[in-house]
Amino acid sequence: MPATAMPTVLTCRALLLDMDGTLVNSDAVVDRVWRRWAGRHGLDGDEVMKVIHGRQGHASMALLLPDRPMEENFAENERMLAEETADIEGVVEVPGAGAFLASLAGLPHALVTSADSGLATARMTAAGLTMPGVRITAESVGASKPDPEGFLKGAAELGIDPADCVVFEDSGAGIAAGRSAGMRVVGVGPRAVAHEPDVAVPDLTRVRVEAGADGALRLLIG
Repeated sequence: MPATAMPTVLTCRALLLDMDGTLVNSDAVVDRVWRRWAGRHGLDGDEVMKVIHGRQGHASMALLLPDRPMEENFAENERMLAEETADIEGVVEVPGAGAFLASLAGLPHALVTSADSGLATARMTAAGLTMPGVRITAESVGASKPDPEGFLKGAAELGIDPADCVVFEDSGAGIAAGRSAGMRVVGVGPRAVAHEPDVAVPDLTRVRVEAGADGALRLLIG
């Protein structure tokens, strides 16, 4: 009989959670909206999809249309956000996300997402998930992931040293942002594996959190 694999254990004091691809599976909406955008601009949809995950829309546009003025990117991003917020068809929780969030009640954690507040609320609600009390959204930062600003602000809001935070992310941009913030990263889902997070899981059914009397959190992963 094969031996049971031992879980990976990470110790920290706070968790910083991405939304899309980490807590919420919104791939169907993202694919619809961004492939339409690619068609409008004569770009290859597959190439566009390689860029947009984890970033704010205007930051993706700046990479994909490098000669376009940023004010046009900001203006079009507002229209794209409205389009995405209105489209919740197919938005569901990542397996285990609801139970995982419930297990964090009373423990230091924050949502750190490239979505704005309206889009984050729409998607979390559509997926049946409880919004964390502390949240860093697009309005909270001046720079998009892979810049670490969002994760550093999340740690500051919680009053926890960045080195004592663990990030949960699915995208290359998000994993790079967590690393740049000096945090360890748990990769969630298939996109994460290629970006070499500290540990990877297929979904959140594979993560348990134990709280110690001293305020330390033990993550059992695997």
